[in-house]
Amino acid sequence: MNLRAGLAVLFLAALPAMALAQGAQVAFGGLRQDSSLPVEITADELRVDQAAGTAVFTGQVIIGQGEMRLTARKVVVEYATQNGTTTGRIARLHASGDVVLVNGAEAAEGREAVYSIDESSIVMTGDVILTQGQNALSGERLVVDLNSGTGVMEGRVKSIFQPGAEQ
Repeated sequence: MNLRAGLAVLFLAALPAMALAQGAQVAFGGLRQDSSLPVEITADELRVDQAAGTAVFTGQVIIGQGEMRLTARKVVVEYATQNGTTTGRIARLHASGDVVLVNGAEAAEGREAVYSIDESSIVMTGDVILTQGQNALSGERLVVDLNSGTGVMEGRVKSIFQPGAEQ
C-alpha cells in the first residue's frame, strides 16, 4: 500500500474520533443490566448508620449484580425511605477511589461513580476511561442508562478506534 492510500485509511479510521470531539453518545450493549437482580457487596469493613439510612463499605470493596462487577476503595450505600422510615431496599451506591466497572467485554474506570438502582443509571466522573474490546474512549463524565445500554461521554472526549475491530 502506498503512502497516500495508507494516510487515507488512517483518516477514515479516525473519522469517528473526530466526530466525537466534545461529547460522545455510544452504545453500551455490554453495560446493559437488570437492576432488579440482587446486589452482593464484600469489603474489609462495614459501618452502618441506621439513623441516616446508610452503610459505608471500605477497603477492597467488590459489588456484584448479575454479570456486572464494580470495585472501589469506598462505597456508601443509601437505602430508600418510605414515609420517613428507612427500608431495606438499596436506592443508590456512591463509589469512590479507583472505581472500576466491568460488564462482559466492556470496562470503565474513574475516580467516582453513582449507581442509582431506581433509575437504572450509572454516572462515573473523574478521568473516565471506557474500553470496548480494543477501542477506548476517555472523558470527564460518563452517564450510562443500564436499561437501554446507551450512554454519553462528556468533557473533552478522546477516542481511539482500532480499524477492523468490533465495537
